[in-house]
Amino acid sequence: MSESEDRKSEDEIIDPVVNEEGSVELPDQQKESVEEGSSDDIGVVESILGESVEDEEIVFDGDPEQSELEKYKDIAARSQADLENYRKRMARERTEAIQYANFSLLSTLLPVIDNFEMGLQAAKNEGETSVIYQGMTMVQKQLYDFLTENRVEQIEVTEGAEFDPNIHEAIKQEESETVEEGKIIYAMRKGYRLKDRLLRPANVVVSKGAATEQSSEQS
Repeated sequence: MSESEDRKSEDEIIDPVVNEEGSVELPDQQKESVEEGSSDDIGVVESILGESVEDEEIVFDGDPEQSELEKYKDIAARSQADLENYRKRMARERTEAIQYANFSLLSTLLPVIDNFEMGLQAAKNEGETSVIYQGMTMVQKQLYDFLTENRVEQIEVTEGAEFDPNIHEAIKQEESETVEEGKIIYAMRKGYRLKDRLLRPANVVVSKGAATEQSSEQS
């Protein structure tokens, strides 16, 4: 072999091989040279990688320590997210606890208001000029003001309104010539809500439509 051919063989650089994982692998011939510690072969490696082998720390894919570090980083991120969600949930529950602190008290007060209104109706029948009726009317206004201050709203019920099982409770059905079947005829007891929560559903009577000939004969 001539001197020029020897020089060509020494200077010849074989292209590196990239494996399936994307890492650079040297050809078998150059691997053997690197393992022998030849400074010339190290120069070959540097020329292939485009950087200094001595100055750079090569991190190989699949490093157990690196994988372990990534795992703990992921655990830390998830833990941080869980903690943040917990704080938000606790803040929301604390706010709701303050907003609905009087829920039980107001629910207990509603039957008292019902009985008071029945007494007011009886006093009205005796005459609206009665001192008792006028006094009870003033007390009724105070009760309603108290409910309003606590953001309690009465559920409005009108004749012919659609029955809503979320806010209405059907007590019975009656025949009606004026109200369509399935719609409300009247309310037997008022319903209330506290902000967006239902305190008590309105008790209503639902129409079953106009009377049929068969039902008329039976009655």
